[in-house]
Amino acid sequence: MSAPEDEERLLPLAQRWPRASKFLLSGCAATVAELATFPLDLTKTRLQIQGEAALARLGHGAREAAPYRGMVRTALGIVQEEGFLKLWQGVTPAIYRHIVYSGGRMVTYEHLREVVFGKGEDKHYPLWKSVIGGMMAGVVGQFLANPTDLVKVQMQMEGKRKLEGKPLRFRGVHHAFAKILAEGGVRGLWAGWVPNIQRAALVNMGDLTTYDTVKHYLVLNTPLEDNIMTHGLSRGLLYKSSTDCLVQAVQGEGFMSLYKGFLPSWLRMTPWSLVFWLTYEKIREMSGVSPF
Repeated sequence: MSAPEDEERLLPLAQRWPRASKFLLSGCAATVAELATFPLDLTKTRLQIQGEAALARLGHGAREAAPYRGMVRTALGIVQEEGFLKLWQGVTPAIYRHIVYSGGRMVTYEHLREVVFGKGEDKHYPLWKSVIGGMMAGVVGQFLANPTDLVKVQMQMEGKRKLEGKPLRFRGVHHAFAKILAEGGVRGLWAGWVPNIQRAALVNMGDLTTYDTVKHYLVLNTPLEDNIMTHGLSRGLLYKSSTDCLVQAVQGEGFMSLYKGFLPSWLRMTPWSLVFWLTYEKIREMSGVSPF
């Protein structure tokens, strides 16, 4: 065996397989963030689905009759009617989803930043490149993760079906995957992928672009070092298409129905991003990987 091969075998895994290592590390950080904030995601999903269920039962009278209880009352209702642990109903596919989604988006963004677009000689990364990179990373990550995203939402709604006296559709995560695949084929696993990647592109334009730009601005232009303080400062098939979903929601429930679940969604994304970035940077440091 040649000397270069011997030297390569002695390198840490993070240096031998940098992209695979970053994928796994981002998946670990996302798992921590998901477990910490998942109840808010479940609450958001229940709020958004209430109007759809009322519309199916009551037709156009759903706007007045839909039981919108608000974020806190919805969460308390889940605990009282279904049990405390039901706040984590569907967390397994959510973790699967974020391992794929976060791994895909983080690896894609760093590859675009370091290899495709490249930084300037002064280590400055232009904002326009960061915006494009963030949006592309979101598209790639969400497209890869769409099957797990679909299963996550379906599993979250099983508790609601049980309360309505309807039979449960799935025995578990793997059964949900198998059933969706059997009924809709491979294409069925990517149902709703178009609006999902549209949203992911915008979310990551905000998340990745903001964090990367603010963090490196602070490191390069202030006395702050690349540490935890800097990281914290930076920080179902009811519709034919996303357009059809928009039209039906407005017609059946009013324009403001488009913003159902906004508060819990915002409240969840803020702590989720904070936990993710702090954890991700820390485990990169512990694993011998350079800071993001």
